[in-house]
Amino acid sequence: MNKNLRNQSPRNLRLKRIIDILGASIGIIILLGLFIIVSLAIKIEDPKGKILFSQKRVGKNGKEFNMYKFRSMVTDAEARLEKLLKHNEIEGAMFKMKDDPRITAVGKFIRKTSIDELPQLVNVLKGDMSLVGPRPPLPREVKVYSEYDMQRLLVTPGCTGLWQVSGRSNIQFKEMVELDIQYIKSQNIYLDIKIMLKTIKVLFGSNDAY
Repeated sequence: MNKNLRNQSPRNLRLKRIIDILGASIGIIILLGLFIIVSLAIKIEDPKGKILFSQKRVGKNGKEFNMYKFRSMVTDAEARLEKLLKHNEIEGAMFKMKDDPRITAVGKFIRKTSIDELPQLVNVLKGDMSLVGPRPPLPREVKVYSEYDMQRLLVTPGCTGLWQVSGRSNIQFKEMVELDIQYIKSQNIYLDIKIMLKTIKVLFGSNDAY
């Protein structure tokens, strides 16, 4: 790993954490009504399934944590993954499939609008994630990371980042890594605010989200 990427001002880190806590708290309060509506929709479509989906992710310095999302797939989605890997539409240590048969009807909508990601505001409050940063990878993805790719794990992962506002699912893994490293090198509060403002557009329906 390039240890030079670790050099962050303690003052900036404290300010970033304060913004994370305030932003996540305000976001949860404002979006509470939407949370209830989405929860009801998920339950109506699949009464036996869970509303929230908890998945192991890898955070800063390789520490694993449970990341929360609104469930957008069938309950046995993980078990079905092995048979779908051959249909992966993105290169590198990630899996993306535009017409993934595991996605539910409600799931298609909340993924299109990125509403499924909103429970990660709880992860931000817990300190597992930041509002802005590299997306936290799955443990199986990290297992095939190169030393260069591992630089993504030098900072706290985020709910959104340069990848999400630069093309999202249309971007290949190598490009995503480059964007993450670019962010880590130049991160500052002003850049975070710029990325968050651009991310708001995604909530109104991005053609790149699936």
